Amino acid sequence: MSNTEIDSKYPSTAKALVFDLATKTLDLHQSNRVPVPDPTRDDHLIQVEAIALCVRELEWPFLFPGAMLSDNPDKQIIPGYDVAGTVITAPPASPFQPGDEVYARTYPARPGNYREYSIGRTLEMAPKPQKLSWAEAASVPMSALTAWQALYEHAGVAGPGDPTSERKRILITAAAGGCGVWLVQLAKMAGLEVIAQIGSPQNDRFIKELGAAETVNYRTTSLKEWAKANELVDVVIDCVGGKTLEEAWYCIEDHGSLISIVEPPEGKRPEELKAKEVKNEFFIMSPSGQQLGEVSKLIEQGRCQAVVDSVWAFSEFKGAFEKLDGGHARGKVVVKIAQ
Repeated sequence: MSNTEIDSKYPSTAKALVFDLATKTLDLHQSNRVPVPDPTRDDHLIQVEAIALCVRELEWPFLFPGAMLSDNPDKQIIPGYDVAGTVITAPPASPFQPGDEVYARTYPARPGNYREYSIGRTLEMAPKPQKLSWAEAASVPMSALTAWQALYEHAGVAGPGDPTSERKRILITAAAGGCGVWLVQLAKMAGLEVIAQIGSPQNDRFIKELGAAETVNYRTTSLKEWAKANELVDVVIDCVGGKTLEEAWYCIEDHGSLISIVEPPEGKRPEELKAKEVKNEFFIMSPSGQQLGEVSKLIEQGRCQAVVDSVWAFSEFKGAFEKLDGGHARGKVVVKIAQ
């Protein structure tokens, strides 16, 4: 489909949510310019059905200004980097063609997907699992990919079915959150014994149904207290940072792995544990359509499930971000974009 056909068949402007860097406010634009895909850059025009939000994503332009604006000529910040939608136009050689249903975690160097039309690239996208709704599909990419990379790339956990993972123990903080629910499922699938930190009794049964063998309620038991009374773990994946990350150091065996998706663990190492030999890393996930395709297979096989906390209308962005910032969402906060 040529750009002329795009212009004639689809609107040149559409709704978008824009984050104003100067005022730090979110503004709903009724007539934002629809992006024009550049096939030489592997651009696909996507009609967006649903997006998911990420904790603290409105802070990223200030924390990582160079990275956030590196592929954004208009310097327009649009939130929501998890997307599910339908391909409208595609480069001729792309495996994704008009009419295909896809989902993706798009690079935050470009504007996000809280808009009616957006851009996806081949290496970011995977076919949407048919058994998932649009909202469920949008909830998956960032959380599942972060969990996948934390376990299999950074913590050195073997994949599902590999006997080397058996009998290993893993502690996951914020286990009922967007990333935590995927860490629990993938770790259980890999044969690990999962200890899940939670914040409410209501999440105990829920997280055990996902695969946790044991839970630790941070409101009643600190991780430091838990470590004194229990066998230590081989792996910790931290999704909280701060004091929680500091106390996670007490829970891990010598020669174990401590991975944080929030901040570098070394900066939170207690002075009394300076001699402890632990592989510790902080990382930021990278979009990967190939890995997302593997997640899709697990979903279609019924081995993993998406977890959606709540679904909001396009215009309800204030409520969606308030829910997100409250810190107690179970799974992902999703926004339905299509009417």
